[in-house]
Order: sequence, then structure tokens, then C-alpha cells
Amino acid sequence: MPLPHPIRFGANYVSSAGWFHGWLDLSPDSVRRDFDDLAGLGLDHVRVFPIWPWIQPNRAMIRRRGIDDLLQVIDIAAESGLSVAVDLLQGHLSSFDFLPSWVLTWHRRSVFTDPEVRDGIAAYADAVARAVAGRPNVFAVTLGNEVNNLYPANPTTPEASARWAAELIDVVRAAAPNLLCLHSLYDATWYDPGHPFHPADNVDLGDLTTVHSWVFNGVSALDGPLGPATVTHADYLVELAAATSPDPARPVWLQEVGAPRPDVPEADAPRFVRATLDAVTANPALWGVTWWCSHDVDRALADFPEREYDLGLFTVDHRAKPAALELASAIREHREGRVAAAGRPALLCDVDLRAEPERRAEVAPGSAFHAEWVRLRQAGPLAIVTKGRADDAAHLAARGIEAVLTPA
Repeated sequence: MPLPHPIRFGANYVSSAGWFHGWLDLSPDSVRRDFDDLAGLGLDHVRVFPIWPWIQPNRAMIRRRGIDDLLQVIDIAAESGLSVAVDLLQGHLSSFDFLPSWVLTWHRRSVFTDPEVRDGIAAYADAVARAVAGRPNVFAVTLGNEVNNLYPANPTTPEASARWAAELIDVVRAAAPNLLCLHSLYDATWYDPGHPFHPADNVDLGDLTTVHSWVFNGVSALDGPLGPATVTHADYLVELAAATSPDPARPVWLQEVGAPRPDVPEADAPRFVRATLDAVTANPALWGVTWWCSHDVDRALADFPEREYDLGLFTVDHRAKPAALELASAIREHREGRVAAAGRPALLCDVDLRAEPERRAEVAPGSAFHAEWVRLRQAGPLAIVTKGRADDAAHLAARGIEAVLTPA
């Protein structure tokens, strides 16, 4: 089954010099060296994370210097041959939240429901999207990094969450009509039955569906760092997304995937990289893979969860890790001549995640459905089809599904 485009491969950019605090005192030479590291692996893009409160410290103030720093980083990426996706609301990064003071302390109000806060965010989104739209190597704007991590500290409802994202997508599209606009959510949207961000939001809003695959969510506890549930988790999320979308041609971007310790010990990381990519790149819905992350966190910085320090493809002194070298090798194999298995079977899922979000636990890692999918997936690529689609011949054909299997 020939696929319409080569897979995009990139990295989520974490500065080797000071983590995201590097934005406070931007060093173009440091950024340049970081991007040369990534280009040397054969990556074609980076996802960058300007820090929201440092650009909009007051609801009525947009700092031009902050936007200019972002544009300089984008231009340096172009020097290394890298295209750029820009995230807007940081938001949540590596266990830290970055919220402006005008939504905290005596001004505390929800970023999702307060009308004035929503107007302020819209102004920020418009300013940043309008600025980056003029750079030819920018291809996408994401509303924010796993914005659903800001709940429950910021109360919301499913209806308010969907309206919030839809309104911001309209703002970004008006400001940057030639860029992809995306909504980014971590996997509670797929697995937590009470979470106020629903699967339908992820597959209906924006131009691509994004998924973030982290095996510390319990997957690695099922069968270890290299077991079938662990190394197919990214493919499982891509399949859930593809099965939930009413558009059988809607692409899915694996926007974050990494090899976190201790779930994946350092010695196992290269094999985890290879097995994960071998599984997910066979999926015809896959648009691209963006590894988390580019560079380690300097251990001179305090208060990070232990796993966050060593997620980089490179050390802070620019040494490529074995996982990075394995990623480079896999990229060479998977980028060109992409072919997916023709006539994949699909496992029938009784849960309609669009209509029944309260049943999300039934597809979560460790559920009976997930266990059966993992068991059958060991024989080769395996799709998921939800009830109501099993008899839709056009939908199945568009997704390359030849047979529908009923769970044992």
C-alpha cells in the first residue's frame, strides 16, 4: 500500500543551555549548535516552545523582544535545513507549569473558562501566529503543549474545553492561513473516563490529530521495557486516533514519544527506539514522528523528576547517545519508499470514543481490549475499527482494512 508522503522525523527542542530558561537570555550560537546536532541525525524539523508568560507578562502587553527571539530561533533552524512547528501556550513542560501572573494569586481564574483570560490568550495567539507565518520554514502552530495538563488547576467542562480550542484554532487560522493548526493533548483524553478533554476534540479540531506516547503511563509495567505492549504503545495510540476520526484519511502526528528512565533503562533505549519506530511507521495514518527530546536537562538545574534529566537524544555537551544513533539509522530506513502492509486486519472495538467518552477506561492500557490488540499485533500490523464502522466498506477500504476480527 504506497503512502502519499514520506514520514516526517523531528525532535522537540530543549535547549542544551539552560533548558527552556534559555529563552530568557537567548544565545544564538548555542541554538545553532543544538540544531546542527539534530540536522546531523537526518531530522527535518523541530518543535519549539516559546514561554507564554515571558511574551505576554500582562494581559494587555505582548513583548516584541520575546517574539523577535522566537523568530531568530526559527531563522537559525532554517540555516540547518530544519522546518519548525511552534507551540503557543507553555503551559506545561516537563512537570513545570508556566502561567502568567494575571491568571494567578488574587487574579486566579481558569484559562479555559474566564472570558477575559480567553480574550488575552486570543490576542497572544494572534500576535505569535501572525509573526511566524511570515517565515517560510514554519509549517505548523500548535495551541499549546498538552494543554489538558493545566486541568484540574484550571477548572473546565467538556463543552468549555472544546469551545476554547475551537475559538483559538479560528484565531490562528485567520492569522496564519497557510500553516497547519493543531490541538495537543496528553493521553488522559484517550484513557481517563472523567477527563474534560474528549477524544472527539483531538480528532475533530485542527488540521491533524496529534498523540503523545509515554510508556510511564503504566504500559511498561505490563511487560517491561521491550515487551510488545510497550513498544507498540505509540502505534496503539495512532490507531485509536485513526479509528475515532470520521475522516478515514485524517493523518495522525506522533508529536511526542520518548524513552523515559527507569521504564526504559539506558541499555535498552536503542532497541526501544527501533522497535517503536518499526511498529508505528507501518501505520498508514502516521504523518510524522517527533522525538522527546533534543537535549538532556543539565543536572545543575534543580527539582525535575528524575526521568526528565536524561530524555535527550544528546547530552548537554552535545554527545549523541546510542538512542540517537539508532534513531538516525531508523530514519534512513523508514523515510523513503514508505510502504504499509496491504489488507490489514482490524480488531473490532465495542467502544465508540466519540459518543461514549465515559467508557475510555475500556481501551486504556491493561484493559481487555488493549491486551487482545497487543496479542494480535504481534503477528503484524493491526488496525482498530469501532462499532458502527465495521460494515462501512468505503471507510474500511480507505484505511486499508481487509478483515474485521472480533475480540476473543
